[in-house]
Amino acid sequence: MLKLRLTPYTDLTEWHWDGTHYVTGDRLSHVTPYAHPLVESLSVTDGVRTLIVVRERVTGRDQCEPLVRRLSPGEYDRTRALAENWPTDYVLTETFPDQPARVTVGACRTTPLYLAHDDRSLHGSWDMADLREHARGLNPKEAARLLLYRPRYSSETLFRGILRLTERATAHFGGHLNLRYPEPALHSGPRELTSHSDVLGAFTHAIDTALDLRPWRPQDTIFHLTGGFDSGTVATRAAQQHPDQLATATLLIGGPGREQQIRRRKEMRAAVPFTYRDTLTDAMAHLPLAPACDRMRGEAVSPYEEPLHHPFTQLTRTLAKDGAKALVTGLGGDEMVALAQHEYPHRAMGDISELPLLPWIGSRARAALEYADDAIAPPAVINSMTLLSLETTAPILLRDGIWPLHPFADPYMVQLGEWLPFHWRELKQLQRRRLASLGLSDDVTDPTERESFAEVVQHALTLHGRPLLARMLRDGSPLLDTGLLDPDGLTAALHRLSSGTYQENGDAQLLQVINMHHAALAYL
Repeated sequence: MLKLRLTPYTDLTEWHWDGTHYVTGDRLSHVTPYAHPLVESLSVTDGVRTLIVVRERVTGRDQCEPLVRRLSPGEYDRTRALAENWPTDYVLTETFPDQPARVTVGACRTTPLYLAHDDRSLHGSWDMADLREHARGLNPKEAARLLLYRPRYSSETLFRGILRLTERATAHFGGHLNLRYPEPALHSGPRELTSHSDVLGAFTHAIDTALDLRPWRPQDTIFHLTGGFDSGTVATRAAQQHPDQLATATLLIGGPGREQQIRRRKEMRAAVPFTYRDTLTDAMAHLPLAPACDRMRGEAVSPYEEPLHHPFTQLTRTLAKDGAKALVTGLGGDEMVALAQHEYPHRAMGDISELPLLPWIGSRARAALEYADDAIAPPAVINSMTLLSLETTAPILLRDGIWPLHPFADPYMVQLGEWLPFHWRELKQLQRRRLASLGLSDDVTDPTERESFAEVVQHALTLHGRPLLARMLRDGSPLLDTGLLDPDGLTAALHRLSSGTYQENGDAQLLQVINMHHAALAYL
């Protein structure tokens, strides 16, 4: 959403807008909003304090003028309080003479904000690559989380020296950086429905509310219609509201689910009036780990960006060339209707029992797993797993001028999911019944084949992954040097890949190993 450099204890009373940046007279501090029709900025000062607001626009409000406005101290205080109640994503930057600077973000995070600092200045960006010079080695605890697929939403990243500003958190910088987590967000549980409850009507209203909140334009907005339940419910509802105006796009998978994916998407598109424009990128033809992938070419790609970076980047670039300015996804749909542990006992992602399947996990990573839940962010307004998934897509889209929109990450949608009884959430009955209400067949609402990128990952690892792993073992890796990976276990995994005995539950995680290795090389 923005990039910044703040240098406290300098002249911070003379901020001005130069047409692209907010900058101080001595040019030692700047805030650069992301330039996009769905993003706006404003700034106010009372002659001492300065507040710079960068936020997503909302429907029904004229776009703010970015020029710095002079207010009385009382008006400044009221503006500051109102800014924190904005219903979409925002970042607030405040500076004070002879005091630490302050950066606060909202609850509805759309893009990440990574922070780093040197002796004088605080640096921040939605693109971690801008902060690569501040990376000071690997964080074993976060490395262990990532290697075991045990993600935790926290201020920590893979690299010491680079931090994440989590939702509703505040960063204070006056030479030292201090991050303050917010109070835990309050959540509710399932409610008993009355005999007149219209769940599908409430779901449709929630989709409309989330989409209508932002002033996106049908002519340059693409709906990521994967063929799945989540993107399908959002896209079909939007097409009903904007007939013959909306275009779609997706990545095509491999394996037995591919033909089913094609059929289901075709049926969804025929059920409601989309435009003829449907952009398809074949993930089997643009494999992760391919030599042309930005990661493999040595670019400083964050370890938190899309694991299937190459195919998703190819799709994004195609959409950008065709004039897309926004992409609507179904991310967050899983978490909206997730079942609690007491409703459906299940093994958590990254359970320690999976370690025998991952023999390459080194001794240092195993030891760090004991502390995997330390210093994590408190419960968020939006599910923390959703927030982490949004971080994977945003930088790729933003580099090509596309703003991400995620209706399932709207607080109103999240609350609806919390209130639904078990039988509406089980096996995504909410989404299935919504699609069935459109007259879609069982092929769409109850597919028989699994649709996933498992075959794409397998093909990528067996074709491109084997030589990459062999090179890691031959030339070394920061992950091996620090004991986060075990060379014998990695050698055994390479032999298994080479012998043709690929096992999805275990071997697929080697994609993360290779992605983290290349991130470590690029940043360190």
